[in-house]
Amino acid sequence: MIMDLYRKFKECGSVTTDSRTLKGGEMFFALKGENFDGNAYALKALEAGAAYAVVDRDGAAGDCEDPRLIKVDDTLKALQELARWHRSMTIVDGKPLTVIALTGTNGKTTTKELIREVLSVKYNVTATEGNLNNSIGVPLTLLRINSQTQLAVVEMGASHPGDIKELVDIALPNYGLVTNVGKAHLLGFGSFEGVMNTKGELYDYLRRTSDKVFINADNPHLCKMASDRNLQSDPERPYSLLLPYGLEYQGARVLESDPEHPFLRVEMDHKVINTNLVGSYNADNVMAALAVGTYFGVSYDDAVKAIEAYVPSNNRSQMTKTERNTLIVDAYNANPTSMAAALDNFSNVVADNKVAMLGDMLELGDDSQAEHEAVIRAAMDRGFSKVYFVGGEFAKAASNMDTDPTKAMFFDTSDLLKSHIQEMPVEGAVVLIKGSRGTRMEKIIDSL
Repeated sequence: MIMDLYRKFKECGSVTTDSRTLKGGEMFFALKGENFDGNAYALKALEAGAAYAVVDRDGAAGDCEDPRLIKVDDTLKALQELARWHRSMTIVDGKPLTVIALTGTNGKTTTKELIREVLSVKYNVTATEGNLNNSIGVPLTLLRINSQTQLAVVEMGASHPGDIKELVDIALPNYGLVTNVGKAHLLGFGSFEGVMNTKGELYDYLRRTSDKVFINADNPHLCKMASDRNLQSDPERPYSLLLPYGLEYQGARVLESDPEHPFLRVEMDHKVINTNLVGSYNADNVMAALAVGTYFGVSYDDAVKAIEAYVPSNNRSQMTKTERNTLIVDAYNANPTSMAAALDNFSNVVADNKVAMLGDMLELGDDSQAEHEAVIRAAMDRGFSKVYFVGGEFAKAASNMDTDPTKAMFFDTSDLLKSHIQEMPVEGAVVLIKGSRGTRMEKIIDSL
């Protein structure tokens, strides 16, 4: 079955899962979700120009005899199997394609973007678009690999044990990198140890294949994960070769920020790397990109130029200036680890008027109240001019605390906060905006 599917995929050259954005000649996969069933749109996809539509046998188009319909037991599994096969069959300069996989609690997407920019100096790189890093996104990334691809950089996300194992078994990486491990998706992982074990599934795979791991040697959690799996930096050992990097490990340091230098600056080998990233926590991401780039033969100077040219988007570590304020926008996601890092960084920003707008951290399970109480205390102890909290989890946590109403305000939704600051504008401030994606903190940006 996979050979026939692959032959038809090669005819098409690309796949899509969205009939609304379909281009002529693509292969359409009718995926199912909680609130949709792509099988219902398969025939419309063919009418719109799809060369083939992959559908479930028992789906809405299962009884149709159109020869362009490819009937399988499970369209998602078929998509994943096709991606794995395509990755296995891709040959570059007479050798199998090299795939670099990365995961971690925080910094995955920024690190991936930086690695892509650095490697693109020398190679044609296919990388994950945005944060399409799940059981659908990883296969779609692999299926974008073409005859021009020399390296693939695949981001992998996880919210439950076994997620990374599933993804590495599809992507078959040759190199791996875990940015860090922290408290996120605890509802799915069960505990911090569950996070470590799941992210460690990438290490498990590379240990089995005796491939290489880029590791932040400054991070004790990652070092323990490697040690527990008997990963070694000695090339004579039978398991994966560790490729260490890190600020302390390499004698680099983060320079202090000030109004003239608001972005992250890293000094290394008596040279300064001037980034367009906000927050010292991004230094690890910069060091990771340098490590990967130089390992693959990109000169240090060229790697630095690529890092300095990168400008973040999608509300990740962005600094923007409006007519009234300076905004530090890190509103794509939040968890206790990234929230603590953001508050620590914000406290070091030199400004007379600092305002934090913080949204709920979601999917924390039984730890939610304690973690939100900790963030409230941390934010209030920093001496910010005012802190606005958004969401029911912060409200619930605050019910057990004594907060100063002149310094802390609570809102059920970002829409309510937006209405408030439209009536009582914030002006002349540096504003941190941080929260889980579900809190939609980006809604308030245009009111500041």
